[in-house]
Amino acid sequence: MSQPDPSLLEDRIPKHLQSSRRLAGCLFGFCLIFGWFVLKPLWHTDLWGHLSYGRYLVSAGSLPATEPLMSLAKGVPFVDTAWLSQVVGYLTYQQWGIAGLQGLLALTITLTAVVLHHRMYERTRTNLLAWGGVALFLWFNWGTLAVARPQLAGQLCFVLLLHRLTSRHPRSSDLFFVPALMAVWANLHGSFAIGLLLLATFCAGRAIDLWRRSGTLRSWFHDQSLRRLLVWTQLAAAAVLINPYGLGLYAEVLAVSENPNLQALTEWQPLDLRAAHGIVFALSAISLIVVYRFTPRRVAAWEAFLLLGLGFASLWSARFSVWWGPVAALLFTLHAHACCRHWLPWRAEPRVSPVNGKWSVVSLGLLWIFFAYSPPGMRILHGRSPALEKAVSTATPVALTDWLTSHPPTGLVFNPYEWGDYLTWAGPSEMSVFLNSHAQYVPREVWSHYLQVMDQSAEWPEVLNRYGVNTVILDQEYRTAFIRRLKEDPAWKVDYEDERGAVFSRRRPI
Repeated sequence: MSQPDPSLLEDRIPKHLQSSRRLAGCLFGFCLIFGWFVLKPLWHTDLWGHLSYGRYLVSAGSLPATEPLMSLAKGVPFVDTAWLSQVVGYLTYQQWGIAGLQGLLALTITLTAVVLHHRMYERTRTNLLAWGGVALFLWFNWGTLAVARPQLAGQLCFVLLLHRLTSRHPRSSDLFFVPALMAVWANLHGSFAIGLLLLATFCAGRAIDLWRRSGTLRSWFHDQSLRRLLVWTQLAAAAVLINPYGLGLYAEVLAVSENPNLQALTEWQPLDLRAAHGIVFALSAISLIVVYRFTPRRVAAWEAFLLLGLGFASLWSARFSVWWGPVAALLFTLHAHACCRHWLPWRAEPRVSPVNGKWSVVSLGLLWIFFAYSPPGMRILHGRSPALEKAVSTATPVALTDWLTSHPPTGLVFNPYEWGDYLTWAGPSEMSVFLNSHAQYVPREVWSHYLQVMDQSAEWPEVLNRYGVNTVILDQEYRTAFIRRLKEDPAWKVDYEDERGAVFSRRRPI
């Protein structure tokens, strides 16, 4: 019996292109994350409003000085803190349609998971714990990850900065990377302020640690790590000024956080511990308390500052929980690893993951399969886009907006603010909506009148009369009682109705 030729079994792939089995396994996990989020329907709020602003910016070729999309905010100064995200999102849609938006959302979330996994694995050298930490991050931030908006780009920048700050081996390139990251972040989303606070927290934490260990403040002047952090923070604060508004961007971020209109929105209100996201936050906080109680690992001051600061900020406003998630997942993983090493003294010798050309082929195959069968892959390779009704959430008023396009209303249209974004994006170009999700730009009086109508206060007919509203759009999910009331009102008639919403018009227009 003839023996096989050994030359045929030789690995012909060059050494520098060979991959490991561990890398192939990690790629499979990241492909699953990408595949899950790329197939999730796009949420009906935020995204379409930012796309509308992106469309306006690309068309105008410049940033507007006043709010451009809401007639009731005419003349209100407009500082677009997410202009770069909006332009990137619109250009992506322009090139690849809704499939491109699905891919952009999934890619942003996947890259965030990749960065977190890399830091967790580097610090624990345990792939299982690193993936456990990624799973915790996805669980902690599940609600916020469902909405495609510039905040996700800000979260990726936050995780990239956290990755560099928690490195055991700082690189000389960080002196350029950190300021560059902050400059990009400042143009992508107004959450860049969280990045500056993160840098300041690490500076303060390092200073406290030095004082605790030495008992003297002289150590501050001789510590290279503290000097490096201070330089990074100063360069980052200066790099943020590389934006179209200069120092005015700082003022806008503070103004938005204090805007009274936003206090009526759920995500800007105190965290409700009885709601699903509140329960997740409470469970994550309890888990951290337990692991910190038993960890043998030294607790750095920045950990306490960051967890307490973000924890109380999340309780004060649910919107801050988006920054709590990655920090909580990272620190839980690090201290859980320390507990395992302490309480489980027996540890098997780490196995060396096989490295050969076979795993390079497997890795490339995984990437190709998940990309080729995803909506953006089908769009790029075959020119096929998913049906709009399947690519968006069921709460998106697709059929209602199509009807409005063929029956355009005149004058100001009263609408739920949650639908204002999609109505502006896909509705008739001449239609003027009452407001969209950027409620901070309408005057306080307009927002109060909107709430009066939606709450069906005694003055709601007079409010609609005052604004000359002849058309009212309502959603079935939250405004069923209002729809029933308008059906019974002899001054109004139903023009269109489906399972998502209804369109009413006056019998005698103003």
